[in-house]
Amino acid sequence: MSLMVPPLFAALAESRSVIVAGAGGGFDVYAGLPLAAALRATGTRVHLANLAFTQLELLDLDAWAAENLALVTPSTVGPEDYFPERTLARFLAGRGWPGEVYAFPRVGVAPLRAAYRALIDRTGADALVLVDGGTDILMRGDEAGLGTPAEDMTSLGATAGLDLPVKLVTSLGFGIDAFHGVVHTQVLENLAALDRAGDYLGALSVPSGGPEAALYRDAVADAVAATPLRPSIVQTQIAAALRGDCGDVHDSTRTRGSTLFVNPLMAIYFTVRLDALAARNLYLDRLTETVGMRQVQSRIDAFRDSFGAFRTPTAFPH
Repeated sequence: MSLMVPPLFAALAESRSVIVAGAGGGFDVYAGLPLAAALRATGTRVHLANLAFTQLELLDLDAWAAENLALVTPSTVGPEDYFPERTLARFLAGRGWPGEVYAFPRVGVAPLRAAYRALIDRTGADALVLVDGGTDILMRGDEAGLGTPAEDMTSLGATAGLDLPVKLVTSLGFGIDAFHGVVHTQVLENLAALDRAGDYLGALSVPSGGPEAALYRDAVADAVAATPLRPSIVQTQIAAALRGDCGDVHDSTRTRGSTLFVNPLMAIYFTVRLDALAARNLYLDRLTETVGMRQVQSRIDAFRDSFGAFRTPTAFPH
């Protein structure tokens, strides 16, 4: 590793076909856009995917590329009020990108793993980057709060079982998950532990004046316009950070009445090796053969109810 070459891009330097997938559902795939744009600029083929909150069961049969794997394009027929994958496909097609976003339904670990294998076979991918909007994918289970872990852990558990040369997890939106009980000093403790083991690939700021940030801000603005009743709380804060905003900034009506702290840390990718993150998780083995999301959530709840050694959180000392 070298200061001259960010470890995130060093890890992907030999990859020719990369899946960039939103881990936590909703608009998480948008957090992968700056990375996807930078990779495309080097000639790398990038395939966008997302664990969807969309009602994918409403899609026509011809939208399905494989079991539990939909290929969403600008013309895909589906819900009109909330369809982030189609909104993104339309936006990208208008920018000269392939207008394709793969979507996974909210299934359990076992069927999602099979769907990822189908996606790898279809795309010839030799690398995978799971992207989390926020930081709760970095929780191992003994923290004071886990945020909203079910979707993130389903994605992590599914992809930990895949055989690929390069598998990474990156998070964008440091601090946002405080709303859901994540203590970010414990996020830093987890990153430090991964660093000691050689599995932390560092922090990389998205330059707000660069083309990747411009693309991202435009995509988020487009998504807010297309989904006015359910704009992304996470992505609008990251976009505000990438404008240089700081403090109690509200770009979404959904955050009215709460106090936000938009800041430059939200525009930093924190990257770790996927298999190492999965190995440190204290309950991921309980999720391996789950088939549904409710089953995932109930097993996480059962672990938390039975676990009695939660780490004591500390406040930032400065």
